[in-house]
Amino acid sequence: MAETLISPGVLARENDQSQVTAGPVQAGAALIGPTVKGRVGIPTLVTSWTEYQAAFGSSFTSGSDSYTFLTSISAYNYFQNGGATLLVTRVASGSFTPATSSFVSGSSAGIVASGSAFILETLSPGIIMNSISTETSGALASGSADNLRWEIQNPDTSRGVFSLVIRQGNDTPNLKSVLETWTNLSLDPKASNYISKVIGDQTFTLVGSGTATPYLQVTGSYPNASRYVRVKTVGLKTPDYLNNLGNPASNLYTASIPVAASGTFGGATGDIVVSSQNFYENINNTNTQGLVGANYTDTFNLLANKDDYQFNVITAPGLIYNNATHAAQLNTLITNIQNRGDAIIVLDLVGYGSTVATTTGQAASLNTSYAAAYWPWLQVTDPTTGALVWVPASTLIPGVYANNDQTSEAWFAPAGINRGGLSMVRQAERKVPQTDRDTLYVGKVNPIATFPGTGVVVFGQKTLQTKASALDRVNVRRLLIELKSYISQIANTLVFENNTAATRNQFLGQVQPYLESVQQRQGLYAFKVVMDDSNNTADVIDRNQLVGAIYIQPTKTAEFIYLDFNILPTGATFPA
Repeated sequence: MAETLISPGVLARENDQSQVTAGPVQAGAALIGPTVKGRVGIPTLVTSWTEYQAAFGSSFTSGSDSYTFLTSISAYNYFQNGGATLLVTRVASGSFTPATSSFVSGSSAGIVASGSAFILETLSPGIIMNSISTETSGALASGSADNLRWEIQNPDTSRGVFSLVIRQGNDTPNLKSVLETWTNLSLDPKASNYISKVIGDQTFTLVGSGTATPYLQVTGSYPNASRYVRVKTVGLKTPDYLNNLGNPASNLYTASIPVAASGTFGGATGDIVVSSQNFYENINNTNTQGLVGANYTDTFNLLANKDDYQFNVITAPGLIYNNATHAAQLNTLITNIQNRGDAIIVLDLVGYGSTVATTTGQAASLNTSYAAAYWPWLQVTDPTTGALVWVPASTLIPGVYANNDQTSEAWFAPAGINRGGLSMVRQAERKVPQTDRDTLYVGKVNPIATFPGTGVVVFGQKTLQTKASALDRVNVRRLLIELKSYISQIANTLVFENNTAATRNQFLGQVQPYLESVQQRQGLYAFKVVMDDSNNTADVIDRNQLVGAIYIQPTKTAEFIYLDFNILPTGATFPA
C-alpha cells in the first residue's frame, strides 16, 4: 500500500499508542549468613526454597546431632510466606577452595589421550564437596546429598561429541539422582557446542577485601550455565574436529573424546566450624554459628553497590547489636543502607534471655529510619530436622514483609492480626504484656505479642528513628523506598537526553499516573509533581541539570484506637 497519497483517495494508517509502560524492577530481600554449602561471598539470587537448597544446602551434622543455620531457616520462612526473590550471600571463616573432578580419560591410550580430557570444578567450595572415595555396592563412602559425581555418556568419535551428567553424590548407578544433563558437548574450541561455552568457565574473586569498596572480579570467557560446576580447563582440545564432509579431519583427535565412565570430586578445603552446644541461643561476642562479626564486613560493603545488587529489605540473623564484636559491622551495614536509600534493615538488638530494659537501652543508642528492631526471640520448628529451635526475630520478619506485600502493598503496616501473624512460630521467648509493650514501643522496639486464640503477632511498626515524624514508621519508610525505586528507574532513562519541555513531559507522563495508582491503593493522601520552568531555570539548564520536585502526603496507620462507651440514663436521647 502507498505510504503517501499522490492522487485523490483515502489512506488508512495505524498508529499504535497502546504500549504499556514497563513496571518497576521488583526487588526482594537480601539475606546474609553462614550456609552448609554455596559460593562464599558471592551474592546469589534464588527464587524458591528448592533452589535455595540446591545452591546452599539445608542442615548439617555436628557430633551426633543435626543443625540448620539461621540463614536457611530464614530463607524457608521467607518463601513459605510468599517471597519471590532472595539475594543470598554466604559468609564463612577461613580459606575455602572448590573440589575438582577426577581424571576424565580419552577413548584410547596414547600421547594425545594421556591427559585428562577436561577438568570440572564445583561452584561451591569447602570439604563438604569432596566425594572422592571407593564405591561400595555402587555408592560412594563419602557421597552425600550436598556433593557431586560426574558421568560421561554416549561418546561419539565419529562426530566428536559426548554427554555429561552431573549426579548427586549419594546416588548409585542403579538409582541415579541426576541434577543436570548436558548433551552434544564438544572439545572443539571453535564449535558452538564447546564444553566451556555450554557449561561455563567463569569464576569470581573478591578484590579489595578489607576496604570500603570491594568488588567481584570475573575470570573466564563464558558465563556459568550450570548451577553446580564450571569447566576449569580443557586438556584435550579438538580444534576443527570435523572436515567439510562432516568426518573426523584426523585420527589425531579421536582419542581425545572421553570414554563412558563416572567419577568424583576432591581436593576442596574449608570446613564449617561450629560449637554444637546451645548452637542457636548461645550467640555471643566470639562465636555466632561458627563465625565472628568481622566475617561479615566485606559482604556488607559489597552490597553497598546498588547498581549491581537490588533488594528492599536486608537482614543478617545471628548478628546481635549489643555484642561488642557485632556492633561495628552492623553500624557499617546501617551506614551503607542509609547511603543506598532503597532498603530497610531488620536488626536484632539483644541475645536470647535479655530483658526489656536491655533491649530498649540498645535501641536508644541508634537513630535511623532505615532500620527496625523486633523483640523477643521466637521458637520455630527447624524445617529440615524437625527440632524446636529458638531464633532471633530477624530470622522471620522478612517473611512477614513478604506476606504483607503479597496480600496488600509495601506501604501497609506489616503488623497486627491481619498482616503481622507469625503462624510458623510455636511460642515467643516470653509473653509481652501491655505494660511491656508500652515500654518497648516508646523505646522504638516493635513488640511481638502473644494473644489467646490468635497466637504470636508482630504488634508494632516503628523504625529506629528518634525524631517523631512520618518516617518513624515502617510503612512510610517502605513507601518511600518503593516510590524512590520506581521514579529513579524512570529518571535513569532521561540521563543524557535533551533538557527540553518534551523530556520533562515524558517524565511527568510516567510519574503522575504511577502516583495516582499509589493514591488509589491507599498509599498517599495527596501528591504533587513539579518539573517545569519554575525549577528548571536557564541557570539550572546551563549546569546540565534536570530538577524535579515531588511532594507527597503518606497515609498514616491507625495504631491507637479509642472506643468511648457512654452509659446514659433510661429515656435519654442519643446524640445525632
